[in-house]
Amino acid sequence: MKTEKARVLIVDDEETVREILRRTLQQEGYSCVTASNTDSALDLIDGDSIDLVLSDIMMPGKSGVELLGEVREKSPDTAMIMVTAVADTQTAINAMKLGAYDYVTKPFNLVEVLISVDRALEKRNLIVSNREYKVNLEKKVEEQTDEIRETFLGALMALAAALDAKDSYTNGHSKRVSELAVTIGCELGLASAAIDKIRFAGLVHDIGKIGVPEEILLKPGKLTDEEFDRIKEHSAAGEKILKPIIRDQEILAIVRYHHERYSGGGYPDGIKKEDIPLGARIMAVADAYDAMTSNRSYREALSPEKARSQLLANRGSQFDPELVDLFIKAEGKMPFCPLSGSPGLNK
Repeated sequence: MKTEKARVLIVDDEETVREILRRTLQQEGYSCVTASNTDSALDLIDGDSIDLVLSDIMMPGKSGVELLGEVREKSPDTAMIMVTAVADTQTAINAMKLGAYDYVTKPFNLVEVLISVDRALEKRNLIVSNREYKVNLEKKVEEQTDEIRETFLGALMALAAALDAKDSYTNGHSKRVSELAVTIGCELGLASAAIDKIRFAGLVHDIGKIGVPEEILLKPGKLTDEEFDRIKEHSAAGEKILKPIIRDQEILAIVRYHHERYSGGGYPDGIKKEDIPLGARIMAVADAYDAMTSNRSYREALSPEKARSQLLANRGSQFDPELVDLFIKAEGKMPFCPLSGSPGLNK
């Protein structure tokens, strides 16, 4: 600490005492400033970095104990040693209960003063270093955690893209659904943060289909009841896959509930109307429209006109009626909602 020139403030109304302590500490390598009263001392603390205060207790005006309270409030990292006459040692002990590190008595044993100063500064430096280490460690852990999440997120995005790519009929489905859902969200006037969540959820909304056998996903004919039950598992499975990585509950809810029906009877939970999160209701419209206008192994794509007719026919039953109207109004618009970040990773 001496080589770093710790800055010590000496506060005493007696000039002789101030000078004795200043010369002694400066000879040991400390950088010293002095003050004759509490007000002057507080001005110095406000305008400079003080590592330790060596203050008399009994002074005209505010006492050293009052100074202790103000120093702890203004500069909690500053250590403090009280200076007192032998008759006032109980006051000094009480000051230690209030946060002073130590006390020294007049007349001084200068060796004891130096030992007390050294120890007080060592303790102060240890407390500051430990706090800084903890802050830096927490920051580092947070950065590494975010990096791990981003890595897993990238892997999931790649898996979602691979899921689309392995079926020529659904290739690009997730990206198109994401863009269509964003278009509806923009038309609805949602905030950019909500749009970002919808955008991401659209890209991974079918991630749960990774666990569905290809012979079911790519089956050219009608599915059996058992096969359709396997397909229906994908929305809840998608939430389960994403949950360890995505903290945002809105994103997870969109993935889980995008096959619920507005009038009830959908899956996985059979909830209805406003019990279905808004993002999931938006995704349901976008997902259905892209599915209808895309070629599938079991049927040809419908024309946009027929797909719109199907949306209108199921307005209020399968789909939120307001969102169907908004989608038809917004169809053909390119989404123009800027992406602000990776949603749900740090929330």
